[in-house]
Amino acid sequence: MPETGTAHADTAHTDTREQPAGGPFEAVEAVVADADVFTEFIEDAVDQYRRGLASVAAGGSRLHRPNSFGLLGGTLEDDALVVRRIAFAANVRAVDDVPLEEFRQNIVPRFGKQYDDGERGFWCDSRQLLQVVRKFEAEGLEMLGSVHMHPDWHRVGPPHERRELLSENPSRMDEYLFRNAGWPLNVICYLESRGTGVTHTFAAWRPPVDEAVKATKMPIRFFARGHEGSA
Repeated sequence: MPETGTAHADTAHTDTREQPAGGPFEAVEAVVADADVFTEFIEDAVDQYRRGLASVAAGGSRLHRPNSFGLLGGTLEDDALVVRRIAFAANVRAVDDVPLEEFRQNIVPRFGKQYDDGERGFWCDSRQLLQVVRKFEAEGLEMLGSVHMHPDWHRVGPPHERRELLSENPSRMDEYLFRNAGWPLNVICYLESRGTGVTHTFAAWRPPVDEAVKATKMPIRFFARGHEGSA
């Protein structure tokens, strides 16, 4: 099963690397957001999901693998990461030399030959990433991390790709990319067909510090609509 939602952003040109032990993110216990912050991402993810369903139903070799990715800006407030903004950037997974080499040298040997396919995975354009970081900083926000989608491809994908159960939990490749990116927040949005609709579930994860440690799940708490700041 292709991990169609697996994503990465090259942080080499920013100051968003993982904080050292004892840094400001060590005490974070939860993620807080207004649900409306994720509206644009959900709309894009659902569109990607429906395009994937349509391509499977159509048959043939033109398969669309759903993939949506966003960058998260916000603030650190007491023991919580507060998500304030989401921004999108281009996927250069199949065209940029850096991801092509990373997949060839490290990801394909470690996670399987299926990752030779440039449509599997997301790699954020580093130039656009820098632009987003500067935009967030101008608004008084920090780059907190990213959000990407996992579809229930094991249920609705073509039969030959229904190999691995996906959910709001990170895949093995997610864990690898979370650790390499080093951002304090990694959100996965799981989309699943239910009747004639599509449901979505969010889960937030700290990056693992090394290969022997799994990513740590954090609760996501949404402000009651219209009540942020009124407690």
